[in-house]
Amino acid sequence: MTGIVQGVGFRPFVYGLAKRYGLTGWVRNTSAGVDIEVDGEPEALESFLHALRAEAPPLARIDELTASWQDPNGFTAFEIVHSEAIPQAFQPISPDVSICEDCLRELFDPNDRRYRYPFINCTNCGPRFTIIKDIPYDRPNTTMAPFEMCPDCAAEYHDPLDRRFHAQPVACPVCGPHVTFVRSGRPDLHKEEALAATCAALARGEIVAIKGLGGFHLACDATNAAAVSELRRRKLRVDKPFALMMPDLETVERHCYVDEAERVLLLSPARPIVLLRRRPESNIAAEVAPHQRTLGVMLPYTPLHYLLFVDQRPKTEDGEKTEDDVSKARESFVHRPSPTVLVMTSGNLSEEPIATDNEEALQRLSSLADAFLMHNREIYIRCDDSVVRAFDGEIYPLRRSRGYAPFPVKLPWEALPLLAVGPELKNTFCITNKGYAFL
Repeated sequence: MTGIVQGVGFRPFVYGLAKRYGLTGWVRNTSAGVDIEVDGEPEALESFLHALRAEAPPLARIDELTASWQDPNGFTAFEIVHSEAIPQAFQPISPDVSICEDCLRELFDPNDRRYRYPFINCTNCGPRFTIIKDIPYDRPNTTMAPFEMCPDCAAEYHDPLDRRFHAQPVACPVCGPHVTFVRSGRPDLHKEEALAATCAALARGEIVAIKGLGGFHLACDATNAAAVSELRRRKLRVDKPFALMMPDLETVERHCYVDEAERVLLLSPARPIVLLRRRPESNIAAEVAPHQRTLGVMLPYTPLHYLLFVDQRPKTEDGEKTEDDVSKARESFVHRPSPTVLVMTSGNLSEEPIATDNEEALQRLSSLADAFLMHNREIYIRCDDSVVRAFDGEIYPLRRSRGYAPFPVKLPWEALPLLAVGPELKNTFCITNKGYAFL
């Protein structure tokens, strides 16, 4: 099979189907797609073939499925076998996917071992394109390779009944990446203290460089006109609008008019920036989008983003919350949804590439940000936020990037290898490979 069949839970899905229909054999990733070999009764094999397409994981897309019949091989069980690298082979890669409802529920469940863990993910969500170094899509070929799974994560990874079965970025607070808050002249803060310090800085009107999926964002309180103006001055961005992140759809609808097509886009797994008509009563600073009647809005798409909208700073005796208090006992933390709408603009000086590496960010963004929220998972491919708008129920991409790229456009024919480039507001390029166009 070819198509988007790696990094989307396809092998675990095939394993489950084989068990359902009493089949034996194997499934594996290759540099060209997914190979399966199964023994079983003819009726069961027919049902298996039908289910491969009809019940494929939601993030998968099968472009081509070729099946042939042969004599049984005498398999005694069904298993996922080691991936095979095929020289010169080609395999489309899944885009990064926003956090799923199951992981979001666990993120805020105090009884879950990944409670408030900024890198929670499963086979249905999380980083893909930005961490993949090579195909086949296996952990050693990603930037998660340095993080050895703890026994609990390894058990989930190898359990066919677990939704983290063969989830390559799987991790937890014990064995996975962690966040660090860095401010010049102050000791670094880690994990919960880092998150608390970030919330405190944003609430005070400061600018924080935050490392995300595909690069750094520069963030500040979008209702604070002074903070937004200062970010505009530092970034040398005269009047081009800033993107916004809001915690939920209810908040978006308080500031913008949202129709059904726009609502679907906002909630989609791609989580793009959607251009929306601004409500006149919105208290978002005019400096966010000078002379514009629209705002570019996205919802959180990583666990870390969601944690930025939950205030976990400890209280002082006088009720104030300060960055210096963040190392106090964890039991003093309080949950309180933050009403703040955040500017989340690309972490760069205008017209420069987005910063992706921690050391690079400290050097390039030190004049732009008051502090940094970083993590130690490498970003292999930089990827900016996508920008789209809806018109008459149709989707019009203005910037096709995170959440969509490198998802290919399937062509109705096989094209010669072509490179097409275009200017506009952002450089855009398209490369064709056989029946695919990568935009």
